[in-house]
Amino acid sequence: MPNVRLPLSGDVTQAINPWNWMLSAVGNQFGVVNINLGKSADPQLEKQILDEVGSYGRQLGRLGDVLGVLLQHVKLSDLSDDDKKMIWAFESQLVEIERLKAQRPASLRKP
Repeated sequence: MPNVRLPLSGDVTQAINPWNWMLSAVGNQFGVVNINLGKSADPQLEKQILDEVGSYGRQLGRLGDVLGVLLQHVKLSDLSDDDKKMIWAFESQLVEIERLKAQRPASLRKP
């Protein structure tokens, strides 16, 4: 008897990978934050900073900490309502970040 294969029957030899379809549509970018060291003015220095000083998140966290301290010493009454709203939004983000950090198990927390 001849070996006849009808559509949707028998062995499938084609690799079906939906990730390929999705990633090719977005230029092989995957994730919310993608770091391309090739566009840096000094990619070797940037990589060294990330390895030895801290990730972008760590660096932004330190900036947030410092700005939080400075905001404690600002007279908000001297600011416009729009400026106060921007500061309130920033402080709200800092509070939310601290809330999320507190929810992490102690074993996963970094100093």
